[in-house]
Amino acid sequence: MTFSLGIVGAGQFAGSFAKLFRAHPGVGALYATDLLAERAEDLVRAERLTATFPTYDAMLASPDVDAVAIFTQRWTHGPLVLQALRAGKHVYSAVPMAITEDEIGAIIDAVRETGLTYMMGETSQYNPATVHARNQIADGAFGRLFYAEGDYVHDMDLGFYAAYQYSGGADWKATASYPPLLYPTHSVGGVLGAWQTHAVSVSAIGVPDERGDGVFDKDVSRFGNDVSNATALFEVAGGGSFRTNEFRRVGYPSHIRESRFRFFGTDASMEQLATVSFWQDKKGVTDISELLEPRPTLAPDDASLAHIAPELRAAFTSGSAPVHDRTRLPRVFDHMPNGHEGSHHFLVDDFVTAVATGGQPPVNAWTAARYTLPGIVAHASAQRDGERLRIPDFGDAPRS
Repeated sequence: MTFSLGIVGAGQFAGSFAKLFRAHPGVGALYATDLLAERAEDLVRAERLTATFPTYDAMLASPDVDAVAIFTQRWTHGPLVLQALRAGKHVYSAVPMAITEDEIGAIIDAVRETGLTYMMGETSQYNPATVHARNQIADGAFGRLFYAEGDYVHDMDLGFYAAYQYSGGADWKATASYPPLLYPTHSVGGVLGAWQTHAVSVSAIGVPDERGDGVFDKDVSRFGNDVSNATALFEVAGGGSFRTNEFRRVGYPSHIRESRFRFFGTDASMEQLATVSFWQDKKGVTDISELLEPRPTLAPDDASLAHIAPELRAAFTSGSAPVHDRTRLPRVFDHMPNGHEGSHHFLVDDFVTAVATGGQPPVNAWTAARYTLPGIVAHASAQRDGERLRIPDFGDAPRS
């Protein structure tokens, strides 16, 4: 039994996921729509999809579409997701879930009321470091985990200018200033994807940008934002804390590894840097770099990546790492392009499986709220000179 899927937003990431959705045995017809009709048409032609829809409204009104996968601008996700759920469609959404607490609450209410599947496509849930830490935590290897760190360190100079120009058009500078802490899920999700807890309070500090190129300029920014780098310290339920960094001006090779994580327990610790990773206990240090290193599945100069800035292509070419368990994936994925440190195959399969079975995906609406809302509150804290603020919690997903 298959279901049909509409791709919403035919930008740079849509093609990678359309390819995987089309190959998955659980997906049938595939459609596309975009505000720029020619982009949707190009996607349908390049990936041999079924057809385009002239508008998002038309896609949602069609009985031929069972689910949608949203790859639009990050601040648009909340309203688009809610509209789809109210139209009776299952939803896969790129990150973040939404940009306000009210939007998040409305999505959770809609998922609860409709019984439809919602999944947020957080790549760090499947980051090799997160997977390994999750396994080690389950085995009790850390002892009591009490502190963790998650970074999303991606310099604007390494591909982001081109990406924002591609998606933002003539007014791209107004949206390139998107506040770092409102895009928190790569750092927060990588920590909480391993540590089974949630954030309850936060204090955050933002660093105003000094480049002077008009990107992080309050007078230009549609978000009134002049902060390019931000750090947040979170308290977690049950005791403990974690720190995240969201950096957009940083001397760091984000084209090698843009997300990285560290975990500290009473018995052992684990640390990941750009090119090396270590497991440490009271006896010594073990290099686990090979265990966490994805093997590329696509050459960076492949013709299919011609429209992607060279500095961003690593996100589209990385394959699985030895720590990944690929046994549950469709065999058709074995030799297909992957991305974001091996996450793309798992993201697609988890959504398709959840729709097919009616179960909750790993990053369901309630989990997505715990990955997203901490950043929203952290942004508010940074705007209030680091005032410590409480983080609301919507609880756990209901049992199926």
